[in-house]
Amino acid sequence: KKGQSVAEAAVNAGRLRFRAIMMTILSFLFGILPLAFTTGAGALTQRSIGLALLGGMIAATFVSTLLVPVLFVVLQNMREKFLPKEAS
Repeated sequence: KKGQSVAEAAVNAGRLRFRAIMMTILSFLFGILPLAFTTGAGALTQRSIGLALLGGMIAATFVSTLLVPVLFVVLQNMREKFLPKEAS
């Protein structure tokens, strides 16, 4: 709406939201570290849950910071190419 290209808008939006996304992800990761590296009774079950959460959040970090903006640009360009101006 401000006259930017789709790629510029995606980069600006990613730059604005990056800090908030990373703070949320890092706080969750640091919160599950004790679960991932636990010892004692029931440690195997807790460790497996913690490592699964840790791996999932690391994967989600890359998806949310890299794949989502790229996917937005691709889909928005397809929308502008195939839909008439009145529909968008």
